[in-house]
Amino acid sequence: MARKCFIIEMGMGIDQHGQEPTVAAARAVRNAIAHNALLGVWEVAGLTDPNQMIVEVKVAVPYPEQVRHDDVLAVLPFGSKTLIVEQGGMVVPGRAIASLNDKNDEMLIAVAAVTVFVETED
Repeated sequence: MARKCFIIEMGMGIDQHGQEPTVAAARAVRNAIAHNALLGVWEVAGLTDPNQMIVEVKVAVPYPEQVRHDDVLAVLPFGSKTLIVEQGGMVVPGRAIASLNDKNDEMLIAVAAVTVFVETED
């Protein structure tokens, strides 16, 4: 069996209030997969179950050590999932609003790449 790249989708996510890198990362992954329908995994790759897909996620976000991996991967509906989180994204100044439980004025921006692989007999 050979593992082949089927598709790569990119996305961006922001947490304007709350300063939660997990929220920004999950939104970036959701954005990456929001507008696709991977019909080719059945018609081209010949999969019989969407959980046969191998889904690798790479996210760059401020404060990567705070990211809750399971929460980010929960955005993905199918597949054998893995997550790599690294330092990146952006921190930009915003406005702290006490009623939104802001810790500070930071807005966190994350970027994500979601890669789907399939196993083929080639």
